[in-house]
Amino acid sequence: MKTNTAPRQRALMVGLGISGTASALRLHKAGWDVVVLEKAPERRRGGYWLALFDSGITAAERLGVQVPNRSSADIAYYTLDRAGRRRRYVGFTDIVPGRSRPLMRSDVETAVFDALPEDVEIRFSCVPLAIRQDADSAEVEIEDRAAGRVSTERFDLVVGADGLRSTVRRMVFGPDEGYVHRLGYMLAACSLPGPVPGYKSTDGVAQFELGRSVHVFAFGDRPPTVLFSYMSDDVDSEFTRPAIDSLRAAFGPQPKGSTLGWLLDQFEKAPDHLFDTAEQVRMDSWHKGRVVLVGDSAWCLTLYSGMGASSGLAGADQLGAMLERYPSDIPRALQAWEDKLRPFIHFHQSSGMAMRKLFVSGDHAEYRRLSVLSNVMAKTFNRKIFVKLRRRSKASQMKTVDLATA
Repeated sequence: MKTNTAPRQRALMVGLGISGTASALRLHKAGWDVVVLEKAPERRRGGYWLALFDSGITAAERLGVQVPNRSSADIAYYTLDRAGRRRRYVGFTDIVPGRSRPLMRSDVETAVFDALPEDVEIRFSCVPLAIRQDADSAEVEIEDRAAGRVSTERFDLVVGADGLRSTVRRMVFGPDEGYVHRLGYMLAACSLPGPVPGYKSTDGVAQFELGRSVHVFAFGDRPPTVLFSYMSDDVDSEFTRPAIDSLRAAFGPQPKGSTLGWLLDQFEKAPDHLFDTAEQVRMDSWHKGRVVLVGDSAWCLTLYSGMGASSGLAGADQLGAMLERYPSDIPRALQAWEDKLRPFIHFHQSSGMAMRKLFVSGDHAEYRRLSVLSNVMAKTFNRKIFVKLRRRSKASQMKTVDLATA
């Protein structure tokens, strides 16, 4: 019997988030030796609410990842105003056909991490300092910040999965200014210690105002999380003071009401929170030579699209599939991967801009439409019709696409 004596190809993964960990898992399944660099000293935990749809769930299943399900038939959503008047509303996951799961970001990250084989090498407190390529490999200078040393290693492939402000992207593709596009909206999120006062733990809440909104996302088996979103004409100035001060200023000096006031207080007390600007990454190509970008480093769909985690899992799954298809021709494999993935990503980037209008208004016309929608959704019959129509829309149908068969 003839044995395969060819050396295993070696990949460097930069970033231990959903896209990076899933890509490391998939490349290992494809027969690669994988090294993962993570600049943090340990795995990050916590995070905010996200939805996982069929596109991501199917990819996770192929990867062997057991993603939990925090949904429940008891979850109900309401809109309210500062006076406390409430109406029934519809949840974000309700309007998509097929499977959908409300989750914490850490749920997905932990599930993928737990599926990693032991021989995937993870190096914490490590970052790339330089990447140089030739026809045969990529040479990477790696700084181990904990040990205080720099080493140089060669890899057959470098995968940048280090997020919106990717170091790998800047090193290989150029400055952020050419790729990162601010949308003029701020995002703030944290976990809540318990249900909103006056509501059950499985109740979600949405409050819409001109140019700003707050959403409380509910789970079936844990306390909810809150998301604030608001317009800003000067995003940079939002970071010149504590996040809670920017939030309180954004929601104005008028009385907050009991619910909004309580939510702002919880954000101020939260041990961990997200406070950032909504941005997209738009690139003509996600790969150059033996370097490829995945997830937020490459396309960052924004939180409004709801497809960040699903696209990260699906992209990782397809990256491994193309490298298996063209094992001796990495440039061809990367181009085939991008050709297959780009229409899917392009659609969700475009629809994500439209989905933003369901989260926060950008002008008086959008605010009026949200107000009308809130009134219409108060009636059970109208909610059923709305959900039925939205599930038939292309935006919702595209959240169920299995890239492996598309």
